[in-house]
Amino acid sequence: MALHPNLNSLAYFEAVARLGRVTLAATELGVSSAAISQQLKALEEQYGVLLFRRENRRLTLTLDGEMLFQATTSALQMIRGAQATIRRQHNSHNLTLRVSPTFGVRWLSMRLKRFIDANPDWGLHVDAAPDFTNFETEVVDLDLRYGTGAWDGLYSECIIRDLVLPMCSPDYLAELQATGGTPAEQLARARIIRCVKSLYQWDIWLARHGIDRPEEKRQLRFDRSSMVIDLARQGGGVILESMTLAFEDLKRGTLVPFSPVFQAVEFPAYWIVCPLRHTNRRIVRLFSDWVREEGRAHDTQAQAILAAYGCTHRPVEEMELILG
Repeated sequence: MALHPNLNSLAYFEAVARLGRVTLAATELGVSSAAISQQLKALEEQYGVLLFRRENRRLTLTLDGEMLFQATTSALQMIRGAQATIRRQHNSHNLTLRVSPTFGVRWLSMRLKRFIDANPDWGLHVDAAPDFTNFETEVVDLDLRYGTGAWDGLYSECIIRDLVLPMCSPDYLAELQATGGTPAEQLARARIIRCVKSLYQWDIWLARHGIDRPEEKRQLRFDRSSMVIDLARQGGGVILESMTLAFEDLKRGTLVPFSPVFQAVEFPAYWIVCPLRHTNRRIVRLFSDWVREEGRAHDTQAQAILAAYGCTHRPVEEMELILG
């Protein structure tokens, strides 16, 4: 038995098995019925088995034929899908990008016009989704993702080093300060708002600063940073959040650092992620260069805002992050 099957014969076989008749398969493939019959005969001789039975002028698969059909149709579907993807990418001038939702709304969307203006010949499709891209099954050029950079088998490059610190609305801070005591004592009495998806969590931060709080029977927990930021802006409590996501609020003063006593923690948090082969595409290189520069400018601006509030920052220790 030959180790390398004839793909042309398998394509003819798949069409006949799917349609049930040689004539229908010949019409679909644009070849003669005799050519298909010849290929089927050669395939049966190659494998040494019958692949079809003729029943009521229609061909039906034998058990061996059914086994071969299942494997062949799956393989051909994958090949056709890959061909369609390659053709679509070759014929179009589009960037397909996936991005973490809150980062997409609060950071990326506010800057995208500069990229569009600089690259008017390119189309853009942005999918703001919490699920990471499966690059083997989805047509996505690159992913902008929040995380630690640990994506096995993929190219990853940090574009923003985040700064995380406690913050709240100016009015809520004034209420707490009016109760007296040190910033640590005020924070022990404050209403805490938690984002469960954050890499840096309140429990770790509080323990590091030696702040004991009463047991919280009714916690405020959300799975989106955008929600906790909005709630804090309304005076709902104190958040431990990303300066990247709360940048505009800190810039306008609708949120403020809780106290300069508490240093912000700095760590690489926002990444370009894609298969290494995608970096050879011109549009991926163009976007990567652009977002890299935007990230550098943001880091400089964020540190300037932090300094204006009298705050400092320190590198995070690995044990402080939620890595799982």
